[in-house]
Amino acid sequence: MKSLEPLPIRVLTHNIRYATTSPEQGEKKWSDRAPQLIAELCFNTHHCAESFICLQEVLHEQLIDILSGLNRSSRLWSYIGVGRSDGHEAGEYSPILFRPDIWSINAVETLWLSETPERPSKGWDAASIRILTIGVFQHRQSKKKVVAMNTHLDDQGHKSRYEACRLILDRIDHIMEGEADYLGAAPAIFLAGDFNSEPSQAAYRLLTSAQSPMSDIHSLVPPQGRYGDFNTFTGFGHESLPPQRIDFLFINHPKPDLKPNYVFIHSHGFRWGVSGYSVLPNRFEDGLYCSDHRAVVGDLSVH
Repeated sequence: MKSLEPLPIRVLTHNIRYATTSPEQGEKKWSDRAPQLIAELCFNTHHCAESFICLQEVLHEQLIDILSGLNRSSRLWSYIGVGRSDGHEAGEYSPILFRPDIWSINAVETLWLSETPERPSKGWDAASIRILTIGVFQHRQSKKKVVAMNTHLDDQGHKSRYEACRLILDRIDHIMEGEADYLGAAPAIFLAGDFNSEPSQAAYRLLTSAQSPMSDIHSLVPPQGRYGDFNTFTGFGHESLPPQRIDFLFINHPKPDLKPNYVFIHSHGFRWGVSGYSVLPNRFEDGLYCSDHRAVVGDLSVH
C-alpha cells in the first residue's frame, strides 16, 4: 500500500571531469581532486537516505573510487549505468548512484543518443558517443515510484544536442503515457545532467518549451530560496570560455501548456514538491578545483 506522506528526495548532479592523464592548466590529477569531490557527495547526501547522485564524465576507475568513498560508512551505495563506448566498462559513464536499502530497481535502460539508440553509436554531428541512463526505482517503504534519468550531451554538435533532446522527450512521453513496457501508471520523472546548452540555446529551449512535459527546477524556486552561484561551468581558471549555466535538473509536469510558477507540480495522480535549489562551490581556499563544473542540488518531494 502506498504511503500518503510526502517522500523527500535530494538529487545531486555533477560533471566530475574525467580522469585525464594530461591535465589542463589549473587542473589537478584525479587522485588530488577525488577526496574533495567524494567529501562533497558524502556531506550533501548524508541526511537524506533517499538521495540520488547523477554524475557525468565518469571513467570506470573513478566510479570505483567514488563508491569506495561513499561506502566507507554504514551506508551502502550502488549504481546503474554503463560505459558509453561499449555498453560495459569502456568510456565515460553517466551513472545514477542510489542506496539499495532504500530503493528497489524495477527496470534499467540505456539509450545511445543517436539514430541507433539501441547500440553504442555516435549521433548526428556529435564529436563523442553520448548516452542516457534510465532507472525506474520504487521506494521500499512508501512504494512510490520515481524514474531517474541522467545524461551528458555533446559539447560540439549543435544538431546532436537538439536531436538528443527530442529523443529524450520522446522517451519521457512514452513513460508518462504508460507505453513503456516496464511501467504501469506514469510516475514522477526527473532528468539530470550536463546539457552543454545555455538557457538561450536551442536544446534547453526545446526541453522547457510549452509542448515539453519538463520544467527546470531553478525556475520553480524563488530567487530568495536559491543557494550558491548561478553558473555551473567554471573551467579550471584559465579557459577562454566564460562561466556558463549548462548543468540542470528537470522534473515532469502535466502535458497541458499551463505550468504553475512555483513549488508544486501536479501530474497523473502524484504531485512534485520543490523546496530547494543550490549550486555548490567547486573550489575552496586551497585553490584546488574538484572539477571544472559545479554540482547542482535539488530538494524535491513526491506527494
